Amino acid sequence: MPYRRTTLSRYIIEEQRRLDRGAELIALVNDIQTACKYVANAVAKGALTGAQGGTGQVNVQGEEVRPLDLIANDIVLGSCEWGGHLAGMASEEMEALHPIPPQHPRGRFLLVFDPLDGSSNLDINMTVGTIFSVLRAPEGVAEPKVEHFLQPGTQQVCAGYALYGPSAMMVLTLGNGVHGFTLDPAIGAYLLTHPNLTIPADTQEFAVNASNQRFWEPPVRRYVEECVAGRSGVRGKDFNMRWIASMVAEVHRILMRGGLFMYPRDTKDPAKPGRLRLLYEANPMAWLVEQAGGAASTGRERLLDVQPIALHQRVPVILGSRNEVERLDRYHAAYDRGEDQPFFSPLFKERSLYFGAA
Repeated sequence: MPYRRTTLSRYIIEEQRRLDRGAELIALVNDIQTACKYVANAVAKGALTGAQGGTGQVNVQGEEVRPLDLIANDIVLGSCEWGGHLAGMASEEMEALHPIPPQHPRGRFLLVFDPLDGSSNLDINMTVGTIFSVLRAPEGVAEPKVEHFLQPGTQQVCAGYALYGPSAMMVLTLGNGVHGFTLDPAIGAYLLTHPNLTIPADTQEFAVNASNQRFWEPPVRRYVEECVAGRSGVRGKDFNMRWIASMVAEVHRILMRGGLFMYPRDTKDPAKPGRLRLLYEANPMAWLVEQAGGAASTGRERLLDVQPIALHQRVPVILGSRNEVERLDRYHAAYDRGEDQPFFSPLFKERSLYFGAA
């Protein structure tokens, strides 16, 4: 029965008692869940709000801004800046930091977030979401600067995402496993529906944007070819490929049933060695995946160990079922040592499954 389920508010209070996480962090998570409820409501209205299409603006990432990107960003800022739990915030949609307004008290935490991941899918009514990560502000810092946000993912104290799909959900970790909560619109509360999510070590499903294959490094092309070859190839089993172009949706699928997601390093734009942002996309998702028993890597190092050097830094991302991530790490290591021969794939040549006859 729904009234017997644990609410997100009750869960985080009980975690605070059990793990001594601190009342300030718990209050901040409550502010975040409130923000996500407002965003869920705005997204659910779709074209009824008149907020479809583009704004004509480009954000700091060089990406077109959607009206709901700005709405979601303002919702998160307004919901979280007043409570006295934060020293500062940073968002995908803002080039600079967002300081806490002087009329509000300062707190001990920093919040970084992607207000609406996958917003390019809004016009076709596909799943989108909000990604967030909470860090500790350095002791004694009331007015944080960019360098105070540049902490590796191992320093996160809370991470998660809200998913806006057929049902609205919030999935988060406080460092003690991963738990999923579904929003019950009848009572306006997130209810625990997916406790202790676990990613199986093996999978037969992977997600990658195959249109970028000509820019991939040989280890990634080798891995994808082996998967596509299926039962007749060296892997000896058939794989399915998925691609939604929304990181929230991709990671959610992996948490529900396993799989691999990757946006690997490529040569499409040499100035951007990766596509996804480290602080507010890669790190929170990597921590969730690791807490659920999976693995997360750049292909060459553990994602959570990467030392940030810029607020909007991009990194390659490979995450999901542990054995697949470790396989890709081995392929990258062998290639970097020169032990792997140059990789030529019949799938990607002029006459190929992807390109067709010349």
